Amino acid sequence: MHDYGESAFAVDPVEFDDVIQPFNLLAGRRTGPAISGRLSRLGPLVEDVIIRHNYPEVVSVIIGESLAMGATLAGALKFNGVFTLQMQGDGPISLVVVDISTPDEGNTFRLRSYAKYDKDKLQMLDKPNAKDLLGNGYLALTVDQGENTERYQGLVELVGDTLSEFAQHYFRQSQQMDAAVMVSAGRDSFTGSWRAACIMLQRVADDKLESISSDEEDDPWRRNMMLLATGTDKEMLDPTLDPRHYLYRLFHEEGLRVLPVRALSRGCRCSEERIILVLKQLPKEELLDFLVEGAVEVTCEFCNSVYLFDPETFERC
Repeated sequence: MHDYGESAFAVDPVEFDDVIQPFNLLAGRRTGPAISGRLSRLGPLVEDVIIRHNYPEVVSVIIGESLAMGATLAGALKFNGVFTLQMQGDGPISLVVVDISTPDEGNTFRLRSYAKYDKDKLQMLDKPNAKDLLGNGYLALTVDQGENTERYQGLVELVGDTLSEFAQHYFRQSQQMDAAVMVSAGRDSFTGSWRAACIMLQRVADDKLESISSDEEDDPWRRNMMLLATGTDKEMLDPTLDPRHYLYRLFHEEGLRVLPVRALSRGCRCSEERIILVLKQLPKEELLDFLVEGAVEVTCEFCNSVYLFDPETFERC
């Protein structure tokens, strides 16, 4: 292991689940990291999101993978704001949205997610991959830092068969940078609870804005992509495996340095006040669509919470 500042484990003990574990790799560079990375591990959080909806198994897998990938991508944020990952297509799953907010400049993140799907179309597929489920469409990543800031959105076609390939295509097309992504979601074999994980590597330019040096004999980026590929879904989802131990197993010869973890939690931003504010903007005739047994009923698509209001609440003065 290269001598690169603090040891890979010179940090306080961390939780194994619902965290983003950032790390750097020296990867042959003498000063500063050549590769940056993040590993996200989701346990109770992804279980909480999924059980609020009666999703079919394949939809739950996509939700789990999307949450893990969204957390990993959002882990780069260093400001207060909202990061949104959205995939929309013409397949049986027509929409997946992951919404992530950070109120403390990227130290903690609150996640929520939902999907729209056609159950009849899903039943016609046998062992579908992500491309089969989403069909032709696009992947959009949006960053919103709030008022008085410019909202950023990058959008690319869904290219590839898996969420990992969708993300890698996004970085090649929209960001013109190399990135390697592995994502997984599934049920714990002992408890049956849902789990998800994602790991990502990105090239880092040096002070002269140069990429990792490489030649035909030794390409550090290619080498670390190969090391990343030795990881397994079982390891990524293992609730007993310390994320730092997993990273050490993969990259112990690449100058691994782990950084302080960032906490993840499930959190929906819906509230009576927000919903009333939106509904008050609608024409009275559209409010009739929300009437159920004399009350205005609204269900949050993210958390499935049901809100009931007296119609008189929306009477204009």
